Amino acid sequence: MSKHTRIAVALKMKESGIIPVFYHQNAEICKNVLKACYDAGFRAFEFTNRGDFAHEVFREISLFAKSELPELAVGVGSILEPATTALYIQLGADFIVSPILNAEMAKVCNRRKILWSPGCGSLTEISYAEELGAEIVKIFPGAQVGGPDFVAAVKGPMPWTNIMPTGGVEPDRENLVKWFKAGVYCVGMGSKLFPKEIIEKGDYDWITAKGKEILAIRAEFL
Repeated sequence: MSKHTRIAVALKMKESGIIPVFYHQNAEICKNVLKACYDAGFRAFEFTNRGDFAHEVFREISLFAKSELPELAVGVGSILEPATTALYIQLGADFIVSPILNAEMAKVCNRRKILWSPGCGSLTEISYAEELGAEIVKIFPGAQVGGPDFVAAVKGPMPWTNIMPTGGVEPDRENLVKWFKAGVYCVGMGSKLFPKEIIEKGDYDWITAKGKEILAIRAEFL
C-alpha cells in the first residue's frame, strides 16, 4: 500500500516543484536513477508504465524506495484505466498520473485515498477533474496544449487550480522560469533530465548535479 498519504504527496510535489519522469526495463538502472534524484533533493518521482512487465520493475523500485529512500513518494504515470490503476496501487504506488481523464480511475484512487492526477487539455476537463477530486491536474502535452500562456490563462478564472504540465518542460533557466511565472503547481520532466547517453554511461552523478541545478531555480519561486 501507499507509504505516503494523499495530502503528504501533494505537498511533496509542491515543495519539489519538479517531478522526474522516467522508465527503463532494467530495475537496477531505475534504482540508480531514483537514488540520484533523491540525492539531488527530489521528493516525488514518476515511473512511467510504458514497457512489457513494467509493473514487475515497479515492484522492485517501490520496495527499494520504501527501504532506502524513506522521504520519496513514488508514483506511476501513463495509466489509462482502472484495472492498471488498482494493480499499481497494490504494488505501493503513492500517486497515479494519467495522460487522459478517466472518471473510473478517480473512483479507484479515491477509495484508497491515493492522489490522482489526470491529463486535461481544456478548462472544461480541468473543472470536471476537480469535481472528481483531482487535487493536481496534468496538462499534457504541455507545450502543445498551449504552454505557459495556457497555464496563466487558466489561473485567471480558476486561481485555485493546481496545474502540472508535462511535455515541453526543459531543464534550463529560461524555460523553467516561464512555467513557474505562469503559476504552475509543479512540472513533470522526462527525457531532458535523463539523456539517453547519460543513462547508457551510468553517469548518475550528472543526474544529481543537474537535479540540484534545476531545483535551485525552482527554489527562487517558493
